[in-house]
Amino acid sequence: MVAAVILGWNPNRRNRWDYRAVVEHVAGTGKFLDRWSVGRNRNIRAGTEAWLLLQGSSDAGTGLIGHGVVMSEAFEAVHPEGPEATDWYVNVAFDALLPLGEQIRPDVLSAAVPAVVWSDAISRSTLAVPLAADPGLRRLWRDHGPAAMEPLQLVPGTYPPDAVSTIDVNRYEHNQDARGVCLAFHGTTCAACGFSFEAAYGDIGTGFIDVHHVVPPAMLGSRYQLDPVADLVPLCPNCHAMVHHGGGPGSLRTVSELRHIISAAGHMRGEVVSELALEAQEDARRLLEGRQD
Repeated sequence: MVAAVILGWNPNRRNRWDYRAVVEHVAGTGKFLDRWSVGRNRNIRAGTEAWLLLQGSSDAGTGLIGHGVVMSEAFEAVHPEGPEATDWYVNVAFDALLPLGEQIRPDVLSAAVPAVVWSDAISRSTLAVPLAADPGLRRLWRDHGPAAMEPLQLVPGTYPPDAVSTIDVNRYEHNQDARGVCLAFHGTTCAACGFSFEAAYGDIGTGFIDVHHVVPPAMLGSRYQLDPVADLVPLCPNCHAMVHHGGGPGSLRTVSELRHIISAAGHMRGEVVSELALEAQEDARRLLEGRQD
């Protein structure tokens, strides 16, 4: 098993994408999932980091052009060129891509990351990345790779994989119609801690909240019918991270468990209290004080 692999992409031979459309898709959604040929390499496993290397003799030239993560074990399938031929494939989620023409050129790669034999990588479908090459490759991608969409956002591939926790988010959580129904019913305060972005930040926080699927995405089948009210709940990013933290897709914390954890830690729910509620609390306090007298 390898921690990272270089995937060769020759636009003239395999994966003939509408590459510009793929780059726009990644910029807009964060990922592009595709089946990727790895020749006869059966040793690539799910979770392996993938670096995309542009090959061939196109006008764009060659060089490092993308980053992603392998999402499946290697599997055998019929080759597109004919039913009599088979090849090995993996599913890859590409999360950062450079436009054609802006790839990191082989001479820059060789100078910055000499632990990789780039002449071999340019001629092969897959090449394992030596552990010694990992820091230099990340520094190079940080300096020459795509810019982050937001100032505080890190570009995928610029930090070690074990330095962060991954939150699995399924397509329902990004579905605007389902999200709208969920928030119309539950409101936009966090269902676990009660935090309200609108209350804390004013107009810029209006409507801002994560939406979380209470059933782990890995347990949902393709025919699953979503109930936006029963299946989705609003969570602030902190609580959303804690729901997913500490376990795999099948062992998420429930919102109820998170509330108990927050309560046990001695924290009060950060709810917005209305004037009527404040008056009721004041009346209750006066009544209690009167009884004590």
